[in-house]
Amino acid sequence: MRNKTRPSSKLFRRIIFLAWLAGLIFEAVTISAAAPVMAKSLTPAKPATPVSLSGIASSPIPTMAYYYIWFDSNSWNRAKVDYPLLGRYSSDDRAVMLQQVQWAKAAGITGFIVSWKSTDVLNRRLEQLVEVAEQEDFKLEIIYEGLDFNRNPLPVATVASDLDYFIQHFAGRKPFDLYPKPMVIWSGTWNFSQQEVDQVTRDRRKSLLILASERSVSGYQHLAGMVDGDAYYWSSVNPDTFSGYQSKLNQMSNAVHKNGGIWIPPAAPGFDARLIGGTSVVDRKNGATFRTQISTALASSPDVLGIISWNEFSENSYIEPSQKYGSTYLEIVSEINSLPPPVIGEFDSSEPAAIFPEILPNSRWIALGGLAVLILTGLIVIARRHA
Repeated sequence: MRNKTRPSSKLFRRIIFLAWLAGLIFEAVTISAAAPVMAKSLTPAKPATPVSLSGIASSPIPTMAYYYIWFDSNSWNRAKVDYPLLGRYSSDDRAVMLQQVQWAKAAGITGFIVSWKSTDVLNRRLEQLVEVAEQEDFKLEIIYEGLDFNRNPLPVATVASDLDYFIQHFAGRKPFDLYPKPMVIWSGTWNFSQQEVDQVTRDRRKSLLILASERSVSGYQHLAGMVDGDAYYWSSVNPDTFSGYQSKLNQMSNAVHKNGGIWIPPAAPGFDARLIGGTSVVDRKNGATFRTQISTALASSPDVLGIISWNEFSENSYIEPSQKYGSTYLEIVSEINSLPPPVIGEFDSSEPAAIFPEILPNSRWIALGGLAVLILTGLIVIARRHA
């Protein structure tokens, strides 16, 4: 009895081992089949080209787009009327970041101004973006989110600690070398006192360029001696109804430059935040609004053009290729930079983004056929040995 059961037990274990080995081989074959497809889909149609705004600006200036790394798969279930061509992605998806950077470069965008404050999730995602930017020779700056979800100022100690974390972990990385020191825009400075701003910036300006985010000349002048310039995040302006639009940007520019600071004016394609409690709507007008805002911003003698935004889908100010607008707004940026439009592949934006695209059908059948032969051969050999 004992001698009769032992061979069948060994046979069973060997069959299990063959099945496990077959699974490993199938996984390796399918991933290797997917890799060329993924590489092809993530390759930009054109090589990176330096930004050139000749003909509009008096000299070439950097073009930066505000960029958000807060997306999870469930972010797309709230307050969205359009979706990215890359799908309802997570900001943890490195392949998505890589494609976004390559599209931006192909359109002549110098880099992203990344929305950030120090949390475990955002630190992890910023590290990943920095690695991608290093690989692609793409520039980054930071817009530090100094207000909480309810638009209240963060504790000054938190702001100072977060900037220290950035200096320690990121400031020395190559993507932040657009200027001699990394640039950080402090969003929400209007909610902090002079004393609080000075407390944060006094020593840290040795390592960083820290810009205010003031929305008026008087607001900027209040902090002028404590910051290195001003970036105006004005996504909701309507050029058709705000008669003093150009004049206001010019006045801001003059005040900042008089103090030797860096001036970053805004340029948005449109705006609609009604699904998150807003009331104003700025029609995109098939790209006319974006063109007007870019021209107005450039007429204010900027040091950097700040495009609002790459992917702010809740406020509908994005230029990232989307299901509704395709690549229209990247094409406008390309045109301004005298570049051919980026070639955007086919994507199913109704599905979540995935690291690996669909495996080629033939590759699957080849892999399955090989596995069937392997298993059958193994079973025949084992059966003969125990016959």
